[in-house]
Amino acid sequence: MNPPDVNSLPDATSAWLDLVKRKVEAMRFGSVQIVVHEGRVTTVEATEKTRLPSSPADGPSIKG
Repeated sequence: MNPPDVNSLPDATSAWLDLVKRKVEAMRFGSVQIVVHEGRVTTVEATEKTRLPSSPADGPSIKG
């Protein structure tokens, strides 16, 4: 099944699709969550993660 053509969608749908696209393109690691209420997208939430080096050889360490 092919995704709908964004140019043929109503303005409200196009707006949240554009928002999701911008959020995804702006992050390296993370997630975008779409909240739907009564069949309408009401909220788009983005959570970005920062990955730290996994071993001392990968980067500086923090000593306490």
